[in-house]
Amino acid sequence: MAMIPTTYNEKDNVWSGAKRNSIYSYDTSVGKIIFNTMKNWPKNVCQICDIDGVAVTFEQGLTWAIRIAQYFKKRGLNHKDVIGIAAKNSTYVMPLGVGCLMNGTPFHSVNPVLDAATITHVFSITKPSLIFCDGNEYEKVHAATIGWHPDIYTLTDHVEGVPKIETLLDPTTSEKMYQPENLKDGGDQTVAILCSSGTTGLPKAVCISNSNLIQDSMLVHSESVIFIASCLDWITGLWAFVFSAVFGVTRIITNKAFSPEYFVYLVKKYKINYAVLPPRHLSALISCPDATPEALAPLTHLNYGGGLVSTTTLQRAQELCKSAMFNSGYGMTEVGAITINIGISNISSAGRLIPGVRIRIVDEDGKNMTYNQVGEIYVHTGQAWNGYYGNPVETRRMQDFEGWFHTGDLGYFDEQNFLYIVDRKKEILKYQGLHYWPTEIESVISELPQVQDVCVVGVYDEREGDAAGALVVKTKGAVVTAKDISDHVAKRLPAVQKQLRAGVQFTDKLPANVNGKTLRKTARDVFVAQNGTGK
Repeated sequence: MAMIPTTYNEKDNVWSGAKRNSIYSYDTSVGKIIFNTMKNWPKNVCQICDIDGVAVTFEQGLTWAIRIAQYFKKRGLNHKDVIGIAAKNSTYVMPLGVGCLMNGTPFHSVNPVLDAATITHVFSITKPSLIFCDGNEYEKVHAATIGWHPDIYTLTDHVEGVPKIETLLDPTTSEKMYQPENLKDGGDQTVAILCSSGTTGLPKAVCISNSNLIQDSMLVHSESVIFIASCLDWITGLWAFVFSAVFGVTRIITNKAFSPEYFVYLVKKYKINYAVLPPRHLSALISCPDATPEALAPLTHLNYGGGLVSTTTLQRAQELCKSAMFNSGYGMTEVGAITINIGISNISSAGRLIPGVRIRIVDEDGKNMTYNQVGEIYVHTGQAWNGYYGNPVETRRMQDFEGWFHTGDLGYFDEQNFLYIVDRKKEILKYQGLHYWPTEIESVISELPQVQDVCVVGVYDEREGDAAGALVVKTKGAVVTAKDISDHVAKRLPAVQKQLRAGVQFTDKLPANVNGKTLRKTARDVFVAQNGTGK
């Protein structure tokens, strides 16, 4: 980790990453970068869709993107407009996104499997005049946007009478002379809009600036074959989209749901060497009979993040992926990447700060803390953020006037300048007047090899407070009892408030949002319902 320097200023109690450097100027358009770099590997394959087997070269992808961008310009769309996307990964999503970037028109990407009410809510924020969606979601998207009647094109599963994206891909007489639009608002210009995770309420529309998308020091190159399952609506999916367009990598895409067997199949078939998996998928992988060192031999980089991973899981994953370097990190849609942690020797840490990032640890009185003191994590990136689209009140709650993001996460630094995440500030629970953090108990339960996934919730009692309960997914074929788990917690965490006084309930899977993030409130409802029925 010496390659990731993080320093601490004792005078103001601020931790800082290295100075940010880039080969691109701050106001260079990402659309122009992609336009130029995709020409470097015209015959190389930039994307393969496993569903239909369609392989797209950089030359073909760029040509489609140019034609789409020309259509946007012909419609008069510019940086003040918004284009909606509600689609899973498929062949035309990549050139569509590139076309938006080259025209300087931000796209608002929404996960198509969201319910109708949520899609209505999020698209009502930006009111895109043009939306691209999967055909099997057309009726839902059409009904959700009936209030302003946008034009809708389908990307897959076309619907009779509804325009489809292929009609925009015919050759034009001017495509050979095409040049991307210049940024109108410099590097601060909004080029993408994503939805917040929605774990604390209805999603907000998060503006992503051009400067935040410029990446020039990633662990991928023109011989990388990558698999990142996230779609364009999630920050990792957005990064994967940029990787494939800027660095010459070959991206494998699919719209199938994750299963460990399918992941192993993809690695073997396409020789995937770079993959990103959320913790729950990594945990499922290590229990899969198909996951052998031979099958996973192509993997050289495996990133995980977005939740808790036990030492047992990572050690087993390393045994299976013998050639892979494991990385994790801490980030937010609003902020981007904050830290990176290389290897599995210090897995309890979120890592050290990436270049350009500063962090303060702040107590409830607004005082900056020092080493090994827990407080809210404030992050400063030195880059502009355009906030939540159309929501200045929530924007100011997230970022103060000095540019510090109030993450809502609790954490601390050790003397080696490693950051540790304790829990969400809003998720601190109290039993008999004593505070505890659910993630600490989850971490201990995850030590048991019989446990694949776990979520700890608080069950309120007016006399005692929030009694801890665990909703557990067993490892396939494992035998473990509620008493085994409770006894393990009692042995590892003897404090009175950290005992599983509400008990343990077992379930087949934890409730999660569309991108795999556990929904603690819903998990609590499941726990209480099962507890009430004695399951």
